Amino acid sequence: MARFPVARVDELLPGSRRIVTLAGRSIGVFNVDGSFFALRNRCPHQGASLCEGPVLGFLESDGPGSIVHHDEHKLLQCPWHGWEFDLATGQSYFDPLRTRVRPYLVTVEPGSEVAAWTREHGLEPGPYVAEVFSVSVEHDYVVVEVPGSAA
Repeated sequence: MARFPVARVDELLPGSRRIVTLAGRSIGVFNVDGSFFALRNRCPHQGASLCEGPVLGFLESDGPGSIVHHDEHKLLQCPWHGWEFDLATGQSYFDPLRTRVRPYLVTVEPGSEVAAWTREHGLEPGPYVAEVFSVSVEHDYVVVEVPGSAA
């Protein structure tokens, strides 16, 4: 596993991002309220520069005029088609009740466990998962680990 320092912590302030090339991969590194995340800068849906999209909090509604903003759970929205990916896991999500086509009953078979948070909020995993990378802070530097490469 190759390790790459990408910035000093004071150069990647909360709310900012930096897109870097590591081992031939374009990777977006995000500072969200002091927590660091890294995702491949390629949307698995159709190849857009995923890490150029907005970082959003999760919105939930139980009816007209009722909106709850969950700012602690961050999603990265693809700038091309709006697919949303969890910054921590890379998993895409959609809300089956807000799609623009007729919904059909879907069952989840054993072995397809979804995080408790997503079940609690009525979300189902989408078909795409963005590639994520391990990020650490060492001696005031943000370090990204890229598997299968040499530094």
